[in-house]
Amino acid sequence: MYAVTKVIEFCYGHRLLNYQGKCRYLHGHNGKVEIELSSRTLDRRGMVRDFDEIKRVVQAWIDQELDHKMLLHRDDPVAPLLRERHEPVFLLDDNPTAEAIARLIFEHAASQGFPVTCVRVWETERSVAAYRPDAAVRRRPRAGRRAARRRAAARSISTAA
Repeated sequence: MYAVTKVIEFCYGHRLLNYQGKCRYLHGHNGKVEIELSSRTLDRRGMVRDFDEIKRVVQAWIDQELDHKMLLHRDDPVAPLLRERHEPVFLLDDNPTAEAIARLIFEHAASQGFPVTCVRVWETERSVAAYRPDAAVRRRPRAGRRAARRRAAARSISTAA
């Protein structure tokens, strides 16, 4: 498996609803995003994807939609006030956690045809959240079913003896 990772920096503000820590207040971050693309094969140029193409498409979207904006939950009571004052706001259906932001960027990159496998959002130098598709989660139940079938088969063999 081949992989490339493009790092994009952007600034954003947010606050978390129904949260008791410091992030319940409006505040900002100098964030960093790592967008990982993977492929079993390389294209005719010998690449998973050109870094410039990732920059041109994904970074342009981040710059346009998220950079220097307040990322807020759709139900945040401060959102209408900020919009009324023509402040830049991006509304999410979820609490604007680093995890939710990672998923948002992942889904955009995937919608643009990139073979994205993971997006990591560094909220600070020591705090990172990631989003990956649930393919690994889907595999676990199958393995669990196989193991259950093996155990059932073993029980039926032992009871037959």
